[in-house]
Amino acid sequence: MNNGAVITNEEKMMKSHLWGAFYDFAVLDVGYTMTMPMKQIISGSFDTLSHCMETYFGSPRTVNISDEINEAVMRNVIRNMRETLKNPDDKQVRSELIWAAAMGENGILKLGKVTDFQCHMIEHQLGAYTNCNHGQGLAVIHPVLYRHIYKDNIPQFARFAREVWGVSSVNDEEAALAGIEALADFIKKMELPTKFSEMGITDTDYADVAKSSIHTGGCCKKLSDDEILEILNECR
Repeated sequence: MNNGAVITNEEKMMKSHLWGAFYDFAVLDVGYTMTMPMKQIISGSFDTLSHCMETYFGSPRTVNISDEINEAVMRNVIRNMRETLKNPDDKQVRSELIWAAAMGENGILKLGKVTDFQCHMIEHQLGAYTNCNHGQGLAVIHPVLYRHIYKDNIPQFARFAREVWGVSSVNDEEAALAGIEALADFIKKMELPTKFSEMGITDTDYADVAKSSIHTGGCCKKLSDDEILEILNECR
C-alpha cells in the first residue's frame, strides 16, 4: 500500500529500506490470511500497530487530524487483535485488520507528519544480524524504547495513553507511563515475546547492531549509539 520495500545485504549485515516500488493496485483478500499461522497473524498485526505508533509519535507533536484518524486506527487494531485470538475463524475481524494495515501504510496517516520509525530502524538492524521475526522484534523493543524517550514528549505520550488505551490519569507524566505499561501488558496478552531470549536470540553483538542502526529525524529524542545499545541490552 506504499512505494517502499525492505532489503537485506547479508554480506554487509545491513537491512534497510528502499523507495520506488510503486504499485498499480492492491487486493485486500481476507481469504489469504485464513491459512496463515496465528503466530504470524498476530506478529503482522503488531507491525501494523507499530507503523501507526511510529507515525503518531513523529512531528508535529500538537493535535492534528492525521493523528486523530491514527488514534481510531490504533484502537481498531488493538480491538481486532484481541478478537482474532478469541475467534480465529471470524472473517470480519480479519477484514478489519487488513483494512487497518492498509491505512497504516497508504500514506493517509502520514499527511503533514515527519514520522519517527526509530524502533523500526533498530529492529531492522537486529534482523540483519539475527534474522528475527519482524513483528516480534518490534514488540520487544517498543516498550523499552518508549520508557527511554517519553520524558521528551510527555504530552503526546499522555494523549496516546488516554485516547488509545483509555487511561484516566489527570497527571500527564503518570498517564504517559500508564500508556506505555498498557502497551507492554497488551503485548504479553497477545502472546508476543517481551525479551529477545524468548525468540531464541541469546548470542548477538548488540554493539554492532547499535552502531549500524539508522538514526531517524522524527523521533522526539535523538538517540546516540550508546543509548540504542542500552535499549538493546535491556531487551535481552
